[in-house]
Amino acid sequence: MAFEPPERLVRALAETSDNGDAAWRERLPGLVEEALGACGAAPERVHAPGGRSSLVVLVRLPDDVPAALKLAPPSAAPQAEALALERWDGWGACRLLGRPAPGALLLERLRPDVSLRSLAQAKALLEAADTLRKLWVEPPAEAGLPTVAERTAPQAATLEAAPGMYRPLADAALAARTELLADPSEELLLHGAYGQGKILAGDRAPWLAVGPSPVTGERAYDLARLGLDRVEDLVGADTGGSTSRRRLSRLADSLDVDRERLHAWTVFRAVYGGMAALRRGQRAMGEALLEYAGWL
Repeated sequence: MAFEPPERLVRALAETSDNGDAAWRERLPGLVEEALGACGAAPERVHAPGGRSSLVVLVRLPDDVPAALKLAPPSAAPQAEALALERWDGWGACRLLGRPAPGALLLERLRPDVSLRSLAQAKALLEAADTLRKLWVEPPAEAGLPTVAERTAPQAATLEAAPGMYRPLADAALAARTELLADPSEELLLHGAYGQGKILAGDRAPWLAVGPSPVTGERAYDLARLGLDRVEDLVGADTGGSTSRRRLSRLADSLDVDRERLHAWTVFRAVYGGMAALRRGQRAMGEALLEYAGWL
């Protein structure tokens, strides 16, 4: 069976200048074979289109239990993902079944083609908030997970170099981050990349989170990413600005998160996300995120 990565992953890897990721891409077929041999799994198919940071192979274990074998490059920090999944132990997230090889995770099989994006917006946000609540626990005892301050430091450096036309938004985002980090409110395990596309249908629970990029910090940082979901729909609506602000308020209240801190982290994550999308050539998404940030 060929283990060629989906085009989405190939494009994402091409956007980085990480030599470790380039070497990983060249070795990927052999890495998949090594991981399959280590866990005795039989491959079914490569999941496509897949994500931007990993290859997922749907497999069957020797006892005919379905599972998913995930391989990620060094920049995706698969060891950090493993720490988070072990800490959650299936509560609100897919269960980690093993680490068959370096950079490889053997995961509980969910329904990879059914995410919360298949639901209407209001229902999807309700389910997403309920699942996210379960993930906010004390961080694992092992060292190795970055803090929100560490995760956002290189992002802040990028915003400091923003071109003139984006300076007001970049400055507002940087000021928000500085104020938030000056008074950290809590230190919990966070998903780090939470969105409706990262919550899949399961068998033992209706919805379970996948694909964390874990950090430790305050809940408002995690919830801010959820607030950006389907931003292109909001921007295209006549009442997008007021709808966006009401949605953030409802999310904050439903999870007992401080409204002002959620608002500030949403501004930072929207501005950085918009600038990053523009650098990747995703102009429509970049402009949508920056317009959204301007509304806030």
